[in-house]
Amino acid sequence: MKILRHLLSVLCLVAAAIAAAEQGRFLGARETEYPEWFKQSFLDLREDLQEATNAGRRLVLFFYQDGCPYCHLLVNRNLSQRSIRERLQKDFDVIALNLFGDRRVTDLRGRGLTEKAFGEALRVQFTPTLLFFDEQGRVILRLNGYLPPQRFERALEYVAGHHEKTATFRAYLARHRTAAPRGELQSEPFFMRPPYDLSRRTPGRPLAVFFEQRQCPDCDRLHRELLPDPEIRALLEHYDAVQLDLWAKTPLITPDGRRTTAARWARDLGVVFAPTFILFDPDGREIIRSEAMFKRFHTASLFAYGLDGAYRRQPNFQRFLSDRAHRIREQGRDVDIWR
Repeated sequence: MKILRHLLSVLCLVAAAIAAAEQGRFLGARETEYPEWFKQSFLDLREDLQEATNAGRRLVLFFYQDGCPYCHLLVNRNLSQRSIRERLQKDFDVIALNLFGDRRVTDLRGRGLTEKAFGEALRVQFTPTLLFFDEQGRVILRLNGYLPPQRFERALEYVAGHHEKTATFRAYLARHRTAAPRGELQSEPFFMRPPYDLSRRTPGRPLAVFFEQRQCPDCDRLHRELLPDPEIRALLEHYDAVQLDLWAKTPLITPDGRRTTAARWARDLGVVFAPTFILFDPDGREIIRSEAMFKRFHTASLFAYGLDGAYRRQPNFQRFLSDRAHRIREQGRDVDIWR
């Protein structure tokens, strides 16, 4: 009997070793050292808001997670630029919060929550996410995901200058645009053709709406690096997809049957950056949107999230992302979140 038990133990160890060997690798994670000038807070946000107000600064919450390459990029590319760093140090109190952390936070309403519960309450779906507050504790601006330095600096200018008192962020960006760029949007064969009646689509299919603009380097990257990817292309086959110029007066009918234009609908949806793509369920309700820079794995995961009711089973996209990476690795395939 002892010999049998020993053999079973050995077999279990061998099976575990084989399974571990067959599991795919997880690649692309980046550990980040956050700046020492970030505020060292006791995480009573009521006190933090008052201290920032008294000092003539504004409060910023920076949600991150361990190993996040986009957080790493924000710190090492954006915050290393002198103008951005000096602006943040002068005009803001920045507090870093771990999206999956267990530290106790007292929010602006006096509720005590863990960092992860607080992130869920604020519906934080991406890291980094930055929330900028006014002196009354209202969110002025929310940046979901990584933005390149130029866009990021424009957001800091908007909040530091208290421009929310006279214009929305979208209107502020429009005011600072140069003359309307010439040229055409870079199209794809799977995009719908006009006229755009988004209330009459393939039954049971979700909708992907791509808001872009002309002469847009990030839009070009979307078409050059992401949309040709075989996995992303295969996922998009299950969507109705439409491309709209963020600033154009292109007529359309929205999923809920309203007649409008692309520019007006983008404004109503709060779209400010190009490219932004928004996923809608078959009934025309928004599932999730991407308005930041993502690599292939995260982009594919967004489209996967909109299929088969995954967003209903798991309302937290980051947890869906982790589960999806785990399933892929169990199949012996590598997951590279920075490819």
